[in-house]
Amino acid sequence: MKAGSEDIEWREDCAPRRTLELFATKWTSMILHTLHARHDGAARTGVLQRSLPGVSRKMLTQTLREMEKSGLLTRHVESTIPPAVEYRLTALGHRFVEPVELLYRWGRDNADALDALGSRRTSRRASSADSGSSS
Repeated sequence: MKAGSEDIEWREDCAPRRTLELFATKWTSMILHTLHARHDGAARTGVLQRSLPGVSRKMLTQTLREMEKSGLLTRHVESTIPPAVEYRLTALGHRFVEPVELLYRWGRDNADALDALGSRRTSRRASSADSGSSS
């Protein structure tokens, strides 16, 4: 893009930026992947939490609500005591699984390149490896 040009492809509401907004938190893609790969597109809240080590109940609930608002999944409440809540991927959610799976596959295939980036403050793996090396 040339400096000073009016390139509408990169305006604030362009498709790439809107796509990345959906994945503003790491948990969105992880929930999509987990629902798709481990639970055939549907799971209860507790099952999801056990499937996603490191996510707090608050963050899971917040992310699920945002994903529901975005149309990526639906929330189903069963009339049992206590009520059982299940989240299911929507048709749109299933469409978003494809790029997530491509990205995750790339990550698995290129773990060495990710390791070469060095530790990041958000990486639990790096921080636990660092603390383990001091013993």
